[in-house]
Amino acid sequence: MRGLYIQGTWVPSSSGEAVAVVNPATEEVLDQVPAGAADDVDRAVAAAREAFPAWSATPPADRGKVLELAAGLLRRRAEEIARVIATDSGAPLRMALRGQTLVPAGVLAEYARLAGERAAAEHRIGNSLVLREPVGVVGAITSWNYPLHQAVAKVAPALAAGCTVVLKPSEVAPLAAYALIDILHEAGLPAGVLNMVSGRGAIVGEAMAAHPGIDMISFTGSTVTGRRVAALAAPGVKRVTLELGGKSANIILPGADLAAAVHAGVADAFFHSGQTCSALTRMLVHRDRYDEAVAMAADAAAGYTLGDPFDPATRLGPLVSAAQRDRVVHYINRGHEEGARLIAGGGDRPLPRGYYVEPTVFAGVAPGMVIEQEEIFGPVLSLIPYTWTDEAVEIANGTPYGLSGAVWAASEQEAVAVARRLRTGQVSINGGRFNPSAPFGGYKQSGLGRELGEHGLEEYQETKSLQL
Repeated sequence: MRGLYIQGTWVPSSSGEAVAVVNPATEEVLDQVPAGAADDVDRAVAAAREAFPAWSATPPADRGKVLELAAGLLRRRAEEIARVIATDSGAPLRMALRGQTLVPAGVLAEYARLAGERAAAEHRIGNSLVLREPVGVVGAITSWNYPLHQAVAKVAPALAAGCTVVLKPSEVAPLAAYALIDILHEAGLPAGVLNMVSGRGAIVGEAMAAHPGIDMISFTGSTVTGRRVAALAAPGVKRVTLELGGKSANIILPGADLAAAVHAGVADAFFHSGQTCSALTRMLVHRDRYDEAVAMAADAAAGYTLGDPFDPATRLGPLVSAAQRDRVVHYINRGHEEGARLIAGGGDRPLPRGYYVEPTVFAGVAPGMVIEQEEIFGPVLSLIPYTWTDEAVEIANGTPYGLSGAVWAASEQEAVAVARRLRTGQVSINGGRFNPSAPFGGYKQSGLGRELGEHGLEEYQETKSLQL
């Protein structure tokens, strides 16, 4: 069994218990990590508090050098770590390499730069000198779908800002976090600056959220769990950032390139088997071309080959766990019950083993249906017709979420005008690509705060005014 990382060394958990890590493609146990206990969190927090004075006083450029070394190490080990991610999360290897390993390496490198340029930024307002200082000890709780990226998106800005960290990776896919710890240790991060306690959310996560020695909680996961984290943190008036669920709409306006919009929308909805909080799971198409779009989406879905994440032909890997597969199947069945029309997929055990669900497309989906309102977190796409642009905007804004979205139009100007009306944290215009330097986060029940780039760094800083 692996260990916990506290005070710069690997140690056993006081619980003596283990959590099995299962390969979702084979359903076989591939590793074990400690089921951490509350007193393990106490030890990790004590180490982080002890390390904070020296690390926060370290010149920002020197903090950046550690992150720069870590970025280089991650790039050199990218293939090895991508294989780890493909094994314990089920992501196809190509995606695990590009999107789940090389992107985090770029994020580390950017925070290495920002540590020197922005971490100690200060400015004058009249007779006041305004300073930025580290928040303190950060508790970082991450999900299983992007296990390395989410850890880096929290740990890198926290370290750049001068904070110390206690990290809790998801027990479902924790192995990438172990690789990150090894890399930062080799890069020379001082003992106690970063600590990791693996284990179940109900024990380790709750202990972290409520811990009086933690100054800030940064959480990624479901909206339901995010509410619990915020409630536990509230008595201590901790700073809380939450990156939560989504039910993002892809609006295809009349005059847009329909084929390009549909194929890109299907690809986004099915990326990582739909296990992406910002996935464009609702496709809104004008009634005049709705039937055409439905046929295109069905044809596109047929091209998503299920299989072994290490097979180059595989476009869709398994869901991460049996529980996640069962959740997705429940929603597919609910779509049937509500009267939506299944035009592609829908099968829950298409292969002899592994937690696979076929890429699924529903037509005839109406606003207010459960599959239109609730986050499914699987390869399920709903096509919704609309008549007027105002109606499309109303449907897009008509869920509790506001994480992402997309607009396709004949011109950028037309698309931007509609995008400005969407109550969501980011919008892709005519296929605009994800930018890991831009702020990422949501409106409404999709979360609080922002990650990535300069905005992500600011989340880990306090503001102080000196009146001169």
